[in-house]
Amino acid sequence: MKKIDKRGRLQEQPFTFKEAADGKVFIYWHGRQVTILKDGMAERFLQGLTDENAQLRMARVTGNFKRGNERKGEQT
Repeated sequence: MKKIDKRGRLQEQPFTFKEAADGKVFIYWHGRQVTILKDGMAERFLQGLTDENAQLRMARVTGNFKRGNERKGEQT
């Protein structure tokens, strides 16, 4: 299995989130709000959320790892 966080940046747990009463999910990076998930996006984010996958899921929905190399090695 390919290791996803090769540089270990998610080990520091830079992301946190807060769920509001109206169903919105606020995602923070180092204490600063970076995005708000609403409706279906918030529901999908919260489904199956565990301590082990929380940091990776927050990084993905914020686009933190999208630097243009996510298709490296894939044939398009």
